[in-house]
Amino acid sequence: MGAVLVVFLAFVAMEPVTYAVHRWVMHGPGRAIHVSHHRPRSGRFEANDLYPVAFAAVVGVGLVVGFNVDGWGVLVPIGVGVTSYGAVYGAVHDGYIHGRLALLARRGGPGWARLAAAHRLHHRYGGEPYGMLFPVVPASLRAQAATPSRDPARGGPS
Repeated sequence: MGAVLVVFLAFVAMEPVTYAVHRWVMHGPGRAIHVSHHRPRSGRFEANDLYPVAFAAVVGVGLVVGFNVDGWGVLVPIGVGVTSYGAVYGAVHDGYIHGRLALLARRGGPGWARLAAAHRLHHRYGGEPYGMLFPVVPASLRAQAATPSRDPARGGPS
């Protein structure tokens, strides 16, 4: 399989991986760290920033192995695909949606606005959508969000 195809497949595979990690790790046993992301940030960093650092470290180890161990070269294009996804994720999520990168903060067209709206639902209700670049917002959640309510316990604005 060509290296460019492996890069592409690794990039595409990261969306379901991201969904799973976000749903079952960050909103599961890793919630103590991730909860910082669902609260107002008091400084430049939040505890949740440890996640991309840890993910980058894992990819870095894979790249070192891929470059240096015979028979493991496929880890290099996988690492490039995963890193590319991480860069796009960081630009969209941290840069555009949360405004942590001034160059990207709230600039873009309707596609970007759709991603931001889906992510706002995640922050509002603490559940779906867990995906980032291709978020799937269940119809029931769209209906809940469209129903005005002042009671946060019943899904209204908090």
